Amino acid sequence: MSGEDETAGDPDFMTSLARGLQVLQQFETQPTLTTSQGAAATGLSRAAVRRCLYTLEKLGYIGAADGGAYRLRPAILPLARAYLSAHSFADAAQPTLTALRDRLGESCSLGVLDHSDVFYVARAEAAKIMSVALWVGSRLPAYCTSMGRVLLAHRPPEQIEAYLAQAPFPARTPRTRTSAESLRAALAAVREQGYAVIDEELEIGLRSIAVPVRNRRGEVIAALNTGAPTARASVDSLLTDVLPQLRASADQVGLYAEL
Repeated sequence: MSGEDETAGDPDFMTSLARGLQVLQQFETQPTLTTSQGAAATGLSRAAVRRCLYTLEKLGYIGAADGGAYRLRPAILPLARAYLSAHSFADAAQPTLTALRDRLGESCSLGVLDHSDVFYVARAEAAKIMSVALWVGSRLPAYCTSMGRVLLAHRPPEQIEAYLAQAPFPARTPRTRTSAESLRAALAAVREQGYAVIDEELEIGLRSIAVPVRNRRGEVIAALNTGAPTARASVDSLLTDVLPQLRASADQVGLYAEL
C-alpha cells in the first residue's frame, strides 16, 4: 500500500479506510472494476478488495455492472463538488478557459498538483486528441505533462528533490524524460522561461504547452495549458501563437484565486 512504511505503527491511521479509498481511486482510470482488477491494481488481496467494493456498494458510491464488475454511482459526485466549491476560482475561471478554447480551437485545462499527479479542476473541451479521456477530476502524472512540469518547477527545492528521488519514472513514449537528471534540467528551464512544452512525452502525436497561474501575491497556485496534435501545431507555433494568449488568460484566472 502506498505510504505503508510511513504509517506503520501509527495508532491513528485507519488502514481499512485507506484500503477502501485506494480501491475507489481505481475508478479514475477505468469505468468498471472487478475484484480481480482491483486486486491487481492495488496489490491488495482479493478478499480485501471484495470487502471494500461491498462496503462502497452498501454506501451507495458504486453499483453492480455487467460481468461481476462495479461502476461509480451519482452519490460520489458531492465529494468532488465539495472540493470544487472550496476552490471557487475554478468555477470563476471556467468562462476564461472556454473563451481561450474558442480562440485557439483546442482543449484548455486548469490543474493543480496533488502529490505526484496533476489534478484537473477545470476544463474546456474541444475535439478529443488523446487516447485517454480527460475531464474535471482527472489525473495525469506530473513528470511528463506540461502542467505538471510547471507546478513541479515552482515547488521549494527540497520538495523537488523528494519528487525526483522517485526516478526513474515510467516511459510513456520513447521521448519521455524519465531520469532525475533530465527532469531536473527540464524543471530549471521551466522556471527560467516561464512555461513548459511537452513534445510527445505523454503520448505520441500530442504536444502541449502550460504556464503558471499566480495569485495576487505572486504565488503559483495552478497551471493552465492547451494541447494539440503534432500535425496541427509545431513547437514554434505554440510559442509564437499560443503562449501569449495562454499567459494573458492565466493572468485573468489568477485574479479569481482569492474568490
